[in-house]
Amino acid sequence: MRDLAAQQRELADLVTGLGADGWERPTPCPGWAVADVVLHLAQTDELAAASASGRFPEELARLTAGLGAVRDVDEAAGRMVARDRAAGPAAIHDRWRRAAGALRAALRGRDPAARVRWVAGVLTARTLATTRLAETWIHTCDVAEALGRPLAPSRRLHHVARLAWRTIPYAFARAGRRPPGPVAFELTGPGGERWAWHPDGPARTTIRGDAFELCRVAARRVDPARTALVGEGPDAAAVLELVRTYA
Repeated sequence: MRDLAAQQRELADLVTGLGADGWERPTPCPGWAVADVVLHLAQTDELAAASASGRFPEELARLTAGLGAVRDVDEAAGRMVARDRAAGPAAIHDRWRRAAGALRAALRGRDPAARVRWVAGVLTARTLATTRLAETWIHTCDVAEALGRPLAPSRRLHHVARLAWRTIPYAFARAGRRPPGPVAFELTGPGGERWAWHPDGPARTTIRGDAFELCRVAARRVDPARTALVGEGPDAAAVLELVRTYA
């Protein structure tokens, strides 16, 4: 929770006091300006707060009202942003601040092991908090890049990298692929520390390298071929292709 709040503050520092030109700058998200990215976070934080409060179906119905039939989560997110972007930067900024605060309050009120509903299925409240930290980090980087204000990686990436490792089976299932054999991550954190996650049994595939690069790959912001990440084992190429930290 401390790291989620810190990640939200990092984004707040970027957008507080931002002028109209800044809100309109294009981001790495195709077709989305800075205002659109913050709006998307507001919408998904509202949904996550409802999830942590046991109101997921009702909030999902509210947020998707009038969208019509959609093929997948990405299309739904795009339509939600397109529908609400006319509110303008000031209203979008206020909406995100309120949603971020509501999310923190809702998560603090839940047992970390409690099972809650989310877009990707049923997960623990602790994992929901991690997914929100990961998505907020991804889009904070998007905003920073749009504004020309690069951010130094922090130890908060430990949560993001672990999420990427834990959700490898989900990533393969979402792509319609058979799950890989046991996978290990052996990464180097921003301060040179060693971060490693291993399966219960012997790993058939191991991914090694910089944690920041791995998190960027899992965010689909960089091609793994353009990183120094190294994969060993029969599923290495597929893991680097499919790993993801979002629904």
